[in-house]
Amino acid sequence: MPSDATAEGYLQRAQLLADLGRYDEAAGEVGLALALEPANADALTTLARVHLAAGRPAEACAAADAALAVAPDTAAALVARGLALVEQGEYAEAAGTAGRLLAAADDAYAQRSAAAILSGSRNGQPALNAAWRGVELAPEESQAHLVLALVAARLRLYDLAERAYREALRLDPELDRAGDEPGIVRLERRRYASALAELAENVPAVQAAPVAPDSPRGVVDDLRRLVLYGAGWTLVGAVLVAVAAAGVSSSGPSRFLAVLVAVSGAVLGWLLAARVPGLTRTVLPGLLRSDRSLALAVYAVAAGPLLLLLYAVVGTPWPLVAAIAVAAVAELAVFSRTVR
Repeated sequence: MPSDATAEGYLQRAQLLADLGRYDEAAGEVGLALALEPANADALTTLARVHLAAGRPAEACAAADAALAVAPDTAAALVARGLALVEQGEYAEAAGTAGRLLAAADDAYAQRSAAAILSGSRNGQPALNAAWRGVELAPEESQAHLVLALVAARLRLYDLAERAYREALRLDPELDRAGDEPGIVRLERRRYASALAELAENVPAVQAAPVAPDSPRGVVDDLRRLVLYGAGWTLVGAVLVAVAAAGVSSSGPSRFLAVLVAVSGAVLGWLLAARVPGLTRTVLPGLLRSDRSLALAVYAVAAGPLLLLLYAVVGTPWPLVAAIAVAAVAELAVFSRTVR
């Protein structure tokens, strides 16, 4: 019997064997660890990951269930279970496991893992929300951007997928070879890279050299610019309309000016919004969950021109007052974030 015949010693050997691609032997070492400690949650989770790496999802799910029976809602065991269920086509149960994972932890690993599970189980929008949250929590971790790329590609948001993959590749230049790595230490990284490679034919530039990053900070900067310029235009324009309305007996000139300000503001907002791919379809729904104040400020930018047009139609001052108030609140929301 080896001198380090302990559960920990067997698990260490299992990991080394798995790194060599010798999964059956690795599973045997984990079995020896469990013979010593049958209720060892780490050993059961390791066994689940070994079975996943070996392409045995049913066995992986059983081991993950055993681990969760010992240590409920453990993130690594939930991830193994969710990935195994996706591989077996048990999509509803996989999505439920992802929900448990999100409820159990709000860290980057849990968010991106849940995103991958939800995406694999055909729950696109929740997957995208979780993927964005994972990037926000860990913008310097390549796997967060890799999962965002995978989720976006499955949703056919190819511009977003390309940008996210390029950022992942910038952070981890060896990522393009991750699909060939054996072992369980980088199990998720390998699975996500392999899955994205299968979709890469639909994302022509996904293997190109890195360009501007797709970090949440870059997206947030674009959104702040949209609010500052869009709401600022509405605020200044609405004040000018109010001055024009107060200076003449007829509301005609001010209503005509309101139309000009509204149309030009809408064009400016559209040009700025075009810098953020999938703004209304993906980014804003995710922000409503993770950064509500910024999301509402963006919606306020869209409301400004509509309120000015409403003033032009009805001629009463209340839509004009509302446009000024909405634009001012949006500006203050962005300025307060900058100060912090």
